[in-house]
Amino acid sequence: MALKCGIVGLPNVGKSTLFNCLSNAGALAANYPFATIEPNVGVVNVPDPRLNQLESLVNPQRTVPTTVEIVDIAGLVAGASKGEGLGNKFLANIRDTNAIVHVIRCFENDNVVHVSGNVDPVRDKEIIDIELQLKDLESVEKQIAKFEKMAKGNDKEAKKGIEVLSIYQSHLEAGHSARTADVDEDEQRFVRELNLLTMKPILYVCNVDEEGAVDGNAHTKALAAAIEGENAELLIISAAMEEEIMQLETYEERQEYLEMMGLTEPGINKMINSCYRLLDLITYFTAGEKEVRAWTVKKGSKAPQAAGVIHTDFEKGFIRAEVIKYDDYVNLGSEKAVKEAGKMNVEGKEYVVTDGDVMHFRFNV
Repeated sequence: MALKCGIVGLPNVGKSTLFNCLSNAGALAANYPFATIEPNVGVVNVPDPRLNQLESLVNPQRTVPTTVEIVDIAGLVAGASKGEGLGNKFLANIRDTNAIVHVIRCFENDNVVHVSGNVDPVRDKEIIDIELQLKDLESVEKQIAKFEKMAKGNDKEAKKGIEVLSIYQSHLEAGHSARTADVDEDEQRFVRELNLLTMKPILYVCNVDEEGAVDGNAHTKALAAAIEGENAELLIISAAMEEEIMQLETYEERQEYLEMMGLTEPGINKMINSCYRLLDLITYFTAGEKEVRAWTVKKGSKAPQAAGVIHTDFEKGFIRAEVIKYDDYVNLGSEKAVKEAGKMNVEGKEYVVTDGDVMHFRFNV
């Protein structure tokens, strides 16, 4: 679907370490490789135990996971909105993404130099926020000027646009991100084409040391308090630990290491799944002897749209979808058993796909 999460942050916070760990995430579970599109973009398979469960029941010739794109964007610095540190290029890279993963240093280590001289995650967050907000303010002000010219001709839509954009202008000037502005969904149409940086959904990743990997530390707690009301996710990961996990040769060794550290799964897996949710994506499955496969659709997609992800002909000639709920498939053990139990539903064009649906499409072209 070509939807991307961009990893941002100040220099030297662990961004690239986490991105590099993604390149080996495949070894944590079967069939999770990594492919590089270009030097700073990775297509990463989404870990999903449901896919493995379906594979064990169906025993197909192959199993194909769904993916998410992760972009490693070079470190931003104060003044980026005015071009400092090649800031314009980096901000353009962020604009090309659909969601933001903001990595913030939350560990003390005298051997790792901090660009500001000391560790302060709240300050670091605000440095990035300010640069993105200033760039958005510039975009909003240009759009207001454009609408003001249109409004002189008594254009009612332009006047409404000025009213809405002024809300964003005041909000940004006050040091707040566009995503938290009190503007309803319909009124947001006036900024959609601007692709505002601070309108994008965001995940804050706290990079901690080993001691903070399970419950966090004072730095993560301070950051959690600072983002209250932002409608943002927060994830705690130790990049150093993720590197150590990647260096272990077998899946069993990695699981043993995780248990020893009090963790249930690698932080990288959590990060990939968080990116997937951040992009407002869900997964449905197809299951047959030739292939068990996970497919990605936007939340709220209807059955014909889901069919179109497989092939455009499926959407054009859509007749119906045969849908099995994942839990029914697993509990009953096979498609045949599901049918015999009357648990397979036949759905039409208005059916809204839910996460985990196992689907088979009937079409005619």
